[in-house]
Amino acid sequence: MKKKRLLAITLVITLFASIFALAGCGKQKEASNNDEYNGKLVFDHSMDLKYAELFSVDYYKGGYKMITITNRDEDTAITDKQSKILVVPDGMKTPEDVSKDTIVLNGPVKNMLVASTPVTSLMNASGCLDNISLVTYDKSSWYIDDVKKAFDDNKLTYVGDYKAPDFEQIVAASPSICIYSTMLTSAPDVAEKFKELNINFILDQSTYEEHPLGRVEWAKCYAALCDKEDDAVRMYDEQAAYVDKISKTEKTGKSVAVFYITSKGKLYVRNADDYVAQMVELAGGKYIFDDLNVGKTGTQTMEMESFYSKAKDADYIIYIWSLGGKPSTLADFTGYSSVLSDMKAVKDGNVWCTTPDFFQIADTIGSMVNDINKMMTSDSSVNELTYLKKLK
Repeated sequence: MKKKRLLAITLVITLFASIFALAGCGKQKEASNNDEYNGKLVFDHSMDLKYAELFSVDYYKGGYKMITITNRDEDTAITDKQSKILVVPDGMKTPEDVSKDTIVLNGPVKNMLVASTPVTSLMNASGCLDNISLVTYDKSSWYIDDVKKAFDDNKLTYVGDYKAPDFEQIVAASPSICIYSTMLTSAPDVAEKFKELNINFILDQSTYEEHPLGRVEWAKCYAALCDKEDDAVRMYDEQAAYVDKISKTEKTGKSVAVFYITSKGKLYVRNADDYVAQMVELAGGKYIFDDLNVGKTGTQTMEMESFYSKAKDADYIIYIWSLGGKPSTLADFTGYSSVLSDMKAVKDGNVWCTTPDFFQIADTIGSMVNDINKMMTSDSSVNELTYLKKLK
């Protein structure tokens, strides 16, 4: 019996020794493969993208990544037509043939400054929030709970407004890269200061993607910096699934007006090819201003009389709460102008407001399309959705 037991123990030890030896060989082989490509860029494959057209990610042997961002012509006053970032994996050397205009960062990239709430939301949804250290919006400006908690945990530091950041604080923090929206073009002196201080910066171009889901897909760009691509893909697929499901249903035949009125009484509507207008179409509705500035995104000012003439028979109103006056009731809303009371959507009780976090959460566009569809297809008893709330 003792001999059998001894034999069994010997076999187990031998088995484990073999497993560890094979694992060691695997690691040695992997290290050997990496050594073969250390300091070299040998192309492997590109990131799969469906809608995003303004960035790409190329993968190279040994774990190198090259991110390329195509900037607008308007941005070339402060940056190049293309911004390139080479992410060098841990333990690997920077290739000698990299162009001097390429930003070289050690991956996964940490200690970033992000001056854009939508970009922060995309990174948060991909598990990259811990890679951000500095932001240009203070805690009171945020609606994203994870960001607020990061402030409470002293993981995020506010470095001042994006147009007038505290450069001494930024230099002391030594961020790996600064990610700004294209609003930085309105503050060229900030861009020049970054260059003077040799601080890397790029401009997020997600807002200029033609398809709304293209904006969501930019999460993959930032996830590539943090080695979180799988998390970004999962988030994107979840949002795309909402749109895909709705696209297979019949159009609602309902028309929708989207607008807001500033505190000074100025009215803005979304242009025909703006992403919010496209979201209405993706949700199965008809955007009432689908002939306004075709080919343009963003907003257009409009006189109240012209607005009423076009939108008076719209079945639904989506009021962008966070950009204009912030009505709490239907009476607040109609108080902006007497003609609003005569609109069909107002008479039918179909005036909805976006939630305050609407422009901070770029990772939920598919969910928002789903909400717009529910707004048009649910019965009158539904008064509140995830990102829309009916005024009463």
